[in-house]
Amino acid sequence: MSNFVNVTHDGDVAIVTIDNPPVNALSFHVREPLMQALVSLRDDASVAAIVVACAGRTFVAGADITEFGKPMQQPELRAIVATLEAIAKPTVAAIHGTALGGGLELALGCHFRVADAGARLGLPEVKLGLLPGGGGTVRLPRLVGAVKALRMIVSGVPIGADEAHAAGLVDAVFKGDLTAHAVNFAREIARKGGPYTPVRDRDDRLVETDLAAFDAEAAELARKARGLEAPIACAQSVRNAITLHFDEALAAERALFVKLVASDQSRAQRHLFFAERESAKIPGKDVVKRRIARVGVIGAGTMGGGIAMAFANGGFSVTLLETSDEALQRGLGIIDKNYAVSVSRGSLTEEAKRQRLAQFKGSTDFADLADCDLIVEAAFEDMAVKKEIFGKLDAVAKPGAILATNTSYLDIDEIAASTSRPQDVLGLHFFSPANVMKLLEIVRADKTAPDALATVVDLARRIGKVAVVVGVCHGFVGNRMLAARGAESEALLLEGATPRQIDRAFTDFGWPMGPFQMGDLAGLDIGWRNRKARGQTAVIADTLCEQGCFGQKTGRGFYRYENGSRTPVPDPQVEALIHEKATEKGIVPRAISAEEIIERTLYPLINEGAKILEEGIAARASDIDVVWVNGYGFPVGKGGPMFWAGLHGAARIIERLEHWHQRTGKQVFQVAPLLRRMAETGSWEAGATA
Repeated sequence: MSNFVNVTHDGDVAIVTIDNPPVNALSFHVREPLMQALVSLRDDASVAAIVVACAGRTFVAGADITEFGKPMQQPELRAIVATLEAIAKPTVAAIHGTALGGGLELALGCHFRVADAGARLGLPEVKLGLLPGGGGTVRLPRLVGAVKALRMIVSGVPIGADEAHAAGLVDAVFKGDLTAHAVNFAREIARKGGPYTPVRDRDDRLVETDLAAFDAEAAELARKARGLEAPIACAQSVRNAITLHFDEALAAERALFVKLVASDQSRAQRHLFFAERESAKIPGKDVVKRRIARVGVIGAGTMGGGIAMAFANGGFSVTLLETSDEALQRGLGIIDKNYAVSVSRGSLTEEAKRQRLAQFKGSTDFADLADCDLIVEAAFEDMAVKKEIFGKLDAVAKPGAILATNTSYLDIDEIAASTSRPQDVLGLHFFSPANVMKLLEIVRADKTAPDALATVVDLARRIGKVAVVVGVCHGFVGNRMLAARGAESEALLLEGATPRQIDRAFTDFGWPMGPFQMGDLAGLDIGWRNRKARGQTAVIADTLCEQGCFGQKTGRGFYRYENGSRTPVPDPQVEALIHEKATEKGIVPRAISAEEIIERTLYPLINEGAKILEEGIAARASDIDVVWVNGYGFPVGKGGPMFWAGLHGAARIIERLEHWHQRTGKQVFQVAPLLRRMAETGSWEAGATA
């Protein structure tokens, strides 16, 4: 019928195959011939049953996101689903790969669903700031029950074929030729005769719902949403499926979808969706990549152990190197305990744990790194230490091995110069805990070879990381901008704000925690060492570190942590210290609003981001957003600092930056020229080319 939808016949069973690579998205050029095919087959007396299948590696993996927010060309998905439901002969969705979003909603329009054993099914629209707009919140509860549907839709996490079968979402799971199995299944169903009840008319699972229990679950999920609108709308829409007639619930779902798609939060989340895909695009990505089979990690401490786990979790063999057997065994023991926690939570089986641990080879001898294809140094953040390590690696690493440093701040060009192979050297800045955090800043040094860079970008995907390629400067993208924010945080303390007040302003804005709670969690000594190396000071934080108060690990930092608890408790001694230091500087404390806290911390951060763009340290404004959302907890619903700046208005940011510059009497301050051009052009890209 078209290049994107094909109809074939196996006897009296018609097979409608969607072929729209790479993920069979339901674009208009698919929907139009799909509708035509279904209408034609509906009226064809020679057809006893219809199978809806897909070519390629997956079933329909969603709608065409680029069409969101634009006038929808007809037919839209809801009309196609309604047509499927009205067909009097049995319809069967044959699901392989992933049936996500609109793809699962299409399958819910069929009378039956069968799946390949490896298939995954879900409604992930919440991750785009949306709810399923094609009837998913109204039909899914009718198959799996309201509470199960609530959890699936609000989390957006897909489930496997076996779980879907047990829940009632699919009717059979097959191994082997799925289309052939689906055809046989459809033929047998047709032979038995109808009527065939569409999903919309199956109310049994809804009638048995305990509404009070449902509301309690929905309230807990809303609490975890931290101000995001979509999870709450999803919960309301599923509730409507219980309390309203089907058509009323369907109309209410659509109204909520239309409202969300026009919201700033959904725009922000859709921006991030595309930004993560753009961040992995680099010039020369089609070069031949180097083969990576074994990875070496130097350092078995918190960071090194986490990095080693990240590679082992990705299926790589890992050689873990330490300076002493005692340190090595301690590190391996922590890795064992981390995997044991996963087993206790049910996210890992004992057998999987044994397989992961079998991938580790411990050593205290640099020579054991000779067979590694990638070696990641995760030692102490000290240039002399790192240069010494890279000098040793230069002598033992095989030709073509990629040598990476996990530094958070240091000059990778200087590190590379300590070897005879600077083309093989780059930065891999993992975020702690490295086996959990998604972000990976890949730092391209001046002489890094294109194939080495392309190899690690691809490798990041294989170990489940979101990669952003950045250039060399102190702190790269994330920590350089963090320093701009941190300087204002300290100033706000001296002027009258408390750590708790500042942290509350951040959490109210949407951050998971504020800067002082985050500092206590990470360890205040990390920033202290970095400041000392650069000849910089932060009077409150430095004094706390001099007193041995490094945060949670010592029981005291900006807060107290009693009896090993991770709950921060305001510390009168810290408040007294702040008052003492303010008095020494002649600062009279005053009342500081949450609005001032946000302006004085986030606006300098954005200004620094504009400088980073101008210098070419980041290739795109969206790359900065990816860094900050995935590595530092910037609120997802605000899209990252640079996207938020566009919504908030660059002109206002400049005006307030200059206001606070004059108010606080800062001597060194510069509004980035790119920020000024952004105020004129309305976009970072246009400002960069102006």
